[in-house]
Amino acid sequence: QQGLMVAPVVANLGSLEDLTLTPNPDEVEEVFTLPLAHLLRDENQGYTHFRTAGGYGYTLPVFLNGPHKVWGLTAIITELTLELLAPGRY
Repeated sequence: QQGLMVAPVVANLGSLEDLTLTPNPDEVEEVFTLPLAHLLRDENQGYTHFRTAGGYGYTLPVFLNGPHKVWGLTAIITELTLELLAPGRY
């Protein structure tokens, strides 16, 4: 889809135990959290390589957490956020 605009928001929401989230079930299958320290560990970071039918290839980040994978646009936003929050560590 062309013209897609995404505005990520980074915020401190306080204690996660006190938080009640009600995501749109048509868009969100499951909600989980990842500590910043987890995202910064090398063993939880990776990349996925894609090739199109025309031979064009590209690489996108992926973050691992047990059965969960953060990938696609969410991983791109996460990577950019880590570059801002942890320069020199990420």
